[in-house]
Amino acid sequence: MLLAQASSDPYLRFWWVLIPVICIVLFKPTLRLLLGMVIVPENRIGLVTKKFVLLGANSKLPDGRILATRGEAGMQARTLAPGLYWMMWPWQYSVSMQPFTMIPEGKVGLVLSNDGREMPTGNILARKVECDNFQDTVAFLVGGGQKGRQTHVLTSGTYRINTMAFSITLADITVIKENMVGIVTALDGQPIKRGQIAGEQIEGHNNFQNVDAFLNNGGNRGLQPHVMLAGSYFVNKWAIQIEETPMTEVPIGHVGVVISYIGEDGKDVTGETFKHGNIVEKGFRGVWMEPLGPGKYPINKYTMKVELVPTTNLVLNWANARSESHALDKNLCTISVRSKDGFQFNLDVSQIIHIPATEAPKVIARFGSMMNLVSQVLEPTIGNYFRNSAQDSDVISFLITRKERQESAKEHINSVLAEYNVNAVDTLIGDIVPPEALMKTLTDRKIAQEEEKTYETQRMAQEKRQGMEKETAIADMQREIVKAQQSVEISQRTAEATVKKAEGDATGLKLQVNAESEAMKMRANAEAEATKAKGAAQAEYTKMNAVAEAERISKTGLAEAEKIMAIGKSTAEAYELQVKAMGEENFTRFKITEEIGKGKIKIIPDLYIGGGNGDSTDGSLSGLMGLQLLQMLQAKNGKPEPVAPKE
Repeated sequence: MLLAQASSDPYLRFWWVLIPVICIVLFKPTLRLLLGMVIVPENRIGLVTKKFVLLGANSKLPDGRILATRGEAGMQARTLAPGLYWMMWPWQYSVSMQPFTMIPEGKVGLVLSNDGREMPTGNILARKVECDNFQDTVAFLVGGGQKGRQTHVLTSGTYRINTMAFSITLADITVIKENMVGIVTALDGQPIKRGQIAGEQIEGHNNFQNVDAFLNNGGNRGLQPHVMLAGSYFVNKWAIQIEETPMTEVPIGHVGVVISYIGEDGKDVTGETFKHGNIVEKGFRGVWMEPLGPGKYPINKYTMKVELVPTTNLVLNWANARSESHALDKNLCTISVRSKDGFQFNLDVSQIIHIPATEAPKVIARFGSMMNLVSQVLEPTIGNYFRNSAQDSDVISFLITRKERQESAKEHINSVLAEYNVNAVDTLIGDIVPPEALMKTLTDRKIAQEEEKTYETQRMAQEKRQGMEKETAIADMQREIVKAQQSVEISQRTAEATVKKAEGDATGLKLQVNAESEAMKMRANAEAEATKAKGAAQAEYTKMNAVAEAERISKTGLAEAEKIMAIGKSTAEAYELQVKAMGEENFTRFKITEEIGKGKIKIIPDLYIGGGNGDSTDGSLSGLMGLQLLQMLQAKNGKPEPVAPKE
């Protein structure tokens, strides 16, 4: 019946197509249900939980375990990699799809195991077990993996990790910058030996990136002598802590004496003569015999100390207002001394010293630092020497013998410092400030001595001046005699000159009179000639003006005549055209009217007085009244009064 209906209904004709569609839709659940098929995608892993097992040896997990490694019921250690699996029936297994574990660049993965054996007492990190970077949970558990934090870390990459067995924490990689050094503290390992402050030097752990190698080789927990240089490291921060500090720099002109706080007690290499401390070879505890030259060094500041010792000439100033850049003399001040005669005064001293590079370890072994050398040796030695020296002399003698005392101080201080392995290059006495009262006495004495010398010099000068005055007087008298003789001769010559001058004046006057007479004649002739020439020039000038004026008048008349002729001609032509245009009679009337208008000739009187009704008396009165009214109006408007017309 259904087939018949399908054959009759066109929409049911292809009913059989629904069968494969339904099979495809129900294929996966059907296969999952019937055959236990599970498909794990390529970017996932399957975490399996077994719901139950039949009674048997593997039906129950061992005590303390949370993951099954031999098919027990519960969370399974084994995971499903991407692929196709059968016989994973849903009533017995549940499969959870989880993404891969990704460790990005610049990070490390710190692993915490949720299952495994218990860690031994005292350990804080579980040792490494070969398990393909924790991707094989079964191998981890069967191989003795311990629960808790793991020593092994995951570097950048992708991993198929059972997240029910391991928890992954991301941490930054360790980066040590340039000119810096990493000081390491281990959080796990053997206890540090008694008497030591740091663990032993361990090799083979690749800068603490292989924590298991460090621990297996006997690494100690706590401060490590090994330091890490600049670079990037995959360090387990649960196992290793790193403090970044600057490198130790030994500048030019210095050496660095190393004081090591770790290592075995070494043999003293200074011999029997040096009894102020042990100096040992490199690598032992104590002051190293070999100092560090200028440069940068990766020194662990907690296990070693580098004391800088200048190897160039070092200047120390005992002065209140001056200190060098090295600041070793910052606590030194001007030396105050007392003389034999009881005066107290101050003096500045500069001491130049030199410490050879080979002697620097001995200086540090003896004093511990350069500051201690200054405060314990140099300051008391130099201060006491000058105090003792001042007590053996008075102030004046001390000032006078300054140079000798400076040489004596140099020899004494050099011999003293040589016992401390220090060379005294030179000792210099600076400013000496004696008492003010004493200085005034000395100044007055010196002034008196100088005045005495001045007076003696002046006396000798006066004696010389007296002799000079005598010689000067004799010379002056001789000069007067010569002057009188010269006066007589001068008078004679003057008289002769006067006679000659009178004769010359007479001759000159005569010549002058003749010259003036001749000049008057020449001036008269010249004036006559000038007057004649001037008259002729004036006549010529008048003639030329007359000619020019006549020519100007002639040209002006001609021009005016031509202008009048041109105006008349143009006027005649204009009249002729107007006559043609208006007619002769109309043009005549127009011109008459125009002339009357130009001449302001009144054709009509301003006031007309006429009679009314044939009565002459009334007409005359009306006219007079009108005339009077007109005069009043014109007077009001400021116009002249009209003249009354005659009767």
